Amino acid sequence: MYRTALRNVLAHKGRLLMTALAVMLGTAFVAGTMVFSDTFGKAMRDSNSKSYSDVAVQVVDNSAGATASAREKSEKSPATLTDATVQQLAALPGAASARGVVSGFTGVADKDGTLIGQAWSAKGGNFAPGPDGKDTRYPMVEGQGPKTAKEIALDRKTADKAGYKVGDTVRVGSNGPVVEAKLTGVFTTDDPVVSTGGTLTLFDRATAQQLLLEPGRYSGIVLTAKPGTAQDALLSQVDEKLKPGQQIEVRTGEQLKAEEERMITSGTEGMRMMLLSFAAISLFVGIFIIANTFTMLVAQRTKELALLRAIGASRKQVTRSVLVEALAIGTVSALAGLVAGVGIGAGMQSLIASLGDGMPTGSLVIKPLTVVVTLVVGVLVTVLSALMPAMRASRIAPVAAMSSGDQPASQKSLVVRNVIGSLLAAGGIALAAFGAAKGNSDGWVPVAIGAVLALLGVFILLPLLSRPVIALVGPVLGRLFGTPGKLARQNAVRNPRRTAATAAALTIGMTLVTGLTVIGASVSDTLDKAVTSSMKADFLVSAANGMSLSDKVPGEIAKAPGVTASSPLTTVYWELNGTSKAITGLNADTFDKLVSVELKSGSVAAVGKGQLLVDEDVAKKFGVTTGSTMNVTFPDETTGALTVGGVYTKAGLLGPVMLANSEIVKHEPQPYLNNVLVKGADGESDSLKQALKSATGANPVIEIKSKQDVRDDFSQMITFALNMMYGLLAMSVIVAVLGVINTLAMSVFERKREIGMLRAIGLDRGGIKRMVRLESMVISVFGAGIGVLLGAFMAWAINGTLKSNLQGLTTVLPFGQLLVFLVLAGLVGLVAAFWPARRASKLDILASIKTD
Repeated sequence: MYRTALRNVLAHKGRLLMTALAVMLGTAFVAGTMVFSDTFGKAMRDSNSKSYSDVAVQVVDNSAGATASAREKSEKSPATLTDATVQQLAALPGAASARGVVSGFTGVADKDGTLIGQAWSAKGGNFAPGPDGKDTRYPMVEGQGPKTAKEIALDRKTADKAGYKVGDTVRVGSNGPVVEAKLTGVFTTDDPVVSTGGTLTLFDRATAQQLLLEPGRYSGIVLTAKPGTAQDALLSQVDEKLKPGQQIEVRTGEQLKAEEERMITSGTEGMRMMLLSFAAISLFVGIFIIANTFTMLVAQRTKELALLRAIGASRKQVTRSVLVEALAIGTVSALAGLVAGVGIGAGMQSLIASLGDGMPTGSLVIKPLTVVVTLVVGVLVTVLSALMPAMRASRIAPVAAMSSGDQPASQKSLVVRNVIGSLLAAGGIALAAFGAAKGNSDGWVPVAIGAVLALLGVFILLPLLSRPVIALVGPVLGRLFGTPGKLARQNAVRNPRRTAATAAALTIGMTLVTGLTVIGASVSDTLDKAVTSSMKADFLVSAANGMSLSDKVPGEIAKAPGVTASSPLTTVYWELNGTSKAITGLNADTFDKLVSVELKSGSVAAVGKGQLLVDEDVAKKFGVTTGSTMNVTFPDETTGALTVGGVYTKAGLLGPVMLANSEIVKHEPQPYLNNVLVKGADGESDSLKQALKSATGANPVIEIKSKQDVRDDFSQMITFALNMMYGLLAMSVIVAVLGVINTLAMSVFERKREIGMLRAIGLDRGGIKRMVRLESMVISVFGAGIGVLLGAFMAWAINGTLKSNLQGLTTVLPFGQLLVFLVLAGLVGLVAAFWPARRASKLDILASIKTD
């Protein structure tokens, strides 16, 4: 029996090719993911291992980057790191040296005035030379370190990227004024900011403190240990000296390195799980192909299997023979997938290195676990997928099946199948709808379980659905394509189970693609309305990295030519009725010119009277209405009461509570400055944008955005996320296409006599090709159509659980995109049918008619 099984594998190489490819692609995705994540993780760890090579103990002031109010609180304790602190720590018995570190955001402009790199990876620091005039952290390869306020040094990668040479004038900016300085040096460094593609700018110590913190203050202190002094021992000395608390954090270099490695491991594991989930989808799609292939092979070999039973083979032997075939295919395919996966891992590593400048690279890491998992997954998926067809093969009667071809399913089995499918689908839809009705995260579990049940139910019902749905297009096919069209429809519904198994692979992919598309369109539409519907202003001025703008910016903008109204948009966190709430500040005199709020009660004039405006969620939570009073605890620890002057519909840009800036600065002189809203005399114009750019000193880190720019930012983020998901789902779509090709090719082999008869009675080769292609297109569009409907429903249910986080979220169906998906599904079917149709048209008429 085993020899027979292996002989069958070799005899049906062509028919099993697509099945082997499906398994290979799925396992290659698994292997590639594991190789890439292991390689990337090791490269990241190797790159960051150098970051703390010269650190025995590091002291960090966590309040160094805080807002003004937080700094005021921290200044009440002796926690601030100063030159005196550096000297105290340098004098510790176990310390060889101590150096103060200044660190903060600093963007560098290229020669066109555009920010180099991304704002979140732009850093500035202090050059701290020793007695020899050199800073071992930043060895200069050209020139020398900065010594005055008008001098800077840049890392080698940044200087090369912008084409800067020593002696050039460079514009750098933070959230404060722009600095034009002479480039005195170019250095190399293993700082993670630079090694991951960021920029690093060095100032002299006094300038760095002035620009990034405040005079005389450090954001951290790094200590090196004397020979023979352990890091933990030095840590104990520092703890005893500083008595660190909430603001001051002290850790050893080993602790910092271990934490860095934990973060890297956590990040790579998260990436690995996400990629493996998409690999699982591809393998799940492959299950349908494998099961369908073996079902058709069993049907085609009915006489052969019946003969084996007649000469003494037991049911177990027949089952095992089919499973041995699957085992052989799974093993070979998994081995090929492992080899392909190593190539995919190498390709992904190269792609990341090319897309992300400075991303760490290293030699490929192929762990034994990767090999084992790939092989086990490939073999198990193949064997388990073939289990049901193998059991079906064992039930073929020795005599009754001798003259039978395809064994139709019994009426009882179809009834049971349809009942089970209906119950699962109905239960899943009801459960998902119940979860969506909750309107918050409490509905996630019911929606997830309901989606899975509904998906399984629809899969089970696909044979039942195929007949009426495909019958709808029958008249159209007949009128447009004549006899080939009629035959294509009949072939598509002749074997509903086969049609369903073929369509199911596309249904899975289209369900996920449609769900993602509808969710993306819905969230994008909601965010667009939330942000821009409340914005009357022509432009929004903000820092590129999301940091607070300098308090000098609003004044400079107000004086810019063409500006008729402007207001800083500030944020503070005060306690209202005992609960910390974000409060947005605007200027009362320009409020109604710059923003629009939909009031439920009260008046916007209340802002000018020093009263609060609260959104409906806050009003409901605290039980307040217009005229109510709310108790307030201010940052300066004083208390008071503020009157609610109005209740408005929730608006994303404006936050949950609004108050006049004039009232905010009474208790918090330097609130967090998010944006500046600007209205021009002639509306939005290029001249006004240029005037605002000039007013901010052409600072490379300050962005000036119109309403459309704000929309585009949200749209780009969502589009990027969707494109990444589409790319990951592409593998499952490719596997689904292989399934269509495989099914059609085997169907052509199975229908050789029928095709020969059609040729004999006058259907030409072109008609045969059209028949097979139309059949493929009908099955593909059927599967895709069910997937579109199912995906739209799932997106609606998921949107229901997001309503508490995204006020006003409604499900938006992008009909144009969904129609494109269906058209692409038809094209997929057309392409998939190319080889089977060509093969069918070339069958010899007489040889086909004589087929047993």
